[in-house]
Amino acid sequence: MDEISKMPGGQTGGGSTDIVGALSALVGGEGGLQNLVGQLSSKGLGDQVSSWVNTGPNQHVDPSALQQALGDEQVNKLASQSGLPVAQLMPLVAAALPSIVDALTPNGSVPPGNASSGFDVGGMLEGLGEAANAGPSSPLAQLGNLLGGKKG
Repeated sequence: MDEISKMPGGQTGGGSTDIVGALSALVGGEGGLQNLVGQLSSKGLGDQVSSWVNTGPNQHVDPSALQQALGDEQVNKLASQSGLPVAQLMPLVAAALPSIVDALTPNGSVPPGNASSGFDVGGMLEGLGEAANAGPSSPLAQLGNLLGGKKG
């Protein structure tokens, strides 16, 4: 994870990272948020996903459990789009996805259709580096710093 915080301006191996695009595609892909919530719930992450959708605190999801629930094809597609290796990407996705799903379901239920249409995933994530409850080495802080750089 330390490698991510060392990437200047979101660069990795000479290529630009597009974590926002990958996360947007994940929640807004085919079938939208409903499909993603159903997929993760049916693959053993029902308790975690329910906590993200419902009001109240969001449960943590283990990056390897999330990777398994998403499946190799979807994870490899996300890695390709993000420009990050899977080993670096999954902790970031696992850290950000609960907050994204929570923001897309403010009333405690998954809205019909593509809930993420017009939702500014990047704007939401850029402030994560300064999140009050995220220490500087947390995946959320590293994701926020990667996207928006350190402010101040």
